[in-house]
Amino acid sequence: MAIKKVSIIGLGALGILLGHHLSKRMPQGDLRIIADQDRVRRYQSDFVYCNGERCEFNYWIPEDIGEPADLLIFAVKYNGLNEAIQAVKNQVGEHTIILSALNGITSETIIGQTYGMEKILFCTAQGMDAVKVENRLTYNHLGMLVFGEREAGIISQRVKRVAQFFESMALPHEAVTDMKKRIWGKFMLNVGVNQTVAVYESNYGEIQKKGAARDTMIAAMREVMVLSDKEGINLTEVTIQIHKIVNTKKRCKAPQAVIGFHL
Repeated sequence: MAIKKVSIIGLGALGILLGHHLSKRMPQGDLRIIADQDRVRRYQSDFVYCNGERCEFNYWIPEDIGEPADLLIFAVKYNGLNEAIQAVKNQVGEHTIILSALNGITSETIIGQTYGMEKILFCTAQGMDAVKVENRLTYNHLGMLVFGEREAGIISQRVKRVAQFFESMALPHEAVTDMKKRIWGKFMLNVGVNQTVAVYESNYGEIQKKGAARDTMIAAMREVMVLSDKEGINLTEVTIQIHKIVNTKKRCKAPQAVIGFHL
């Protein structure tokens, strides 16, 4: 069964980026942006822009009823997840596949408690450099979605369906067989980078340099490594590499670093 109808909930940076990319390649009626009535009014009056281009989105409110989505993508922030789960109930049918692009290690399980883990593919977003200021998003690097089954070692028919759809949409992606490790790996990166930048009130450039901030980042990552052992993930020692520097409009005193690591 080919994926034809796609629903996205959440118009933060990732939601706009994915929505805009897909909207230029899909029939307008087949791509739905789910939002409550107040948000829809705001989007329709103020518009949403991606790299200076006005997004032409097909908005649905939670009460709208139509054919279930073949693919449902969660792109909300964590504090809006429970509300979003209830808002998409009319989008979920027997054969709907659900991807959660949220950071962290729990969103798939939380969504699965309502809609069933059999509908969930584990997913993580990597490599985007999108920056959202009010209703305008800018980016240079589209990044990619990495996804797969919860169980290690398999590429299921569901994974193949999503991969074929993304291929047809020219959306960078990778179907993998070790998603739990991938999710924990990104969690480790976020814990190290984001918390360190917040504590030191610094920027992504600061953690590239030898010093207390970088040492703190690595120490935080090592704490996640210990936690991963309890879950049977067994992350190994991190070798941090700076793959590239991307100039962004984020409020930082130095260019943002896109940091990679080997596990």
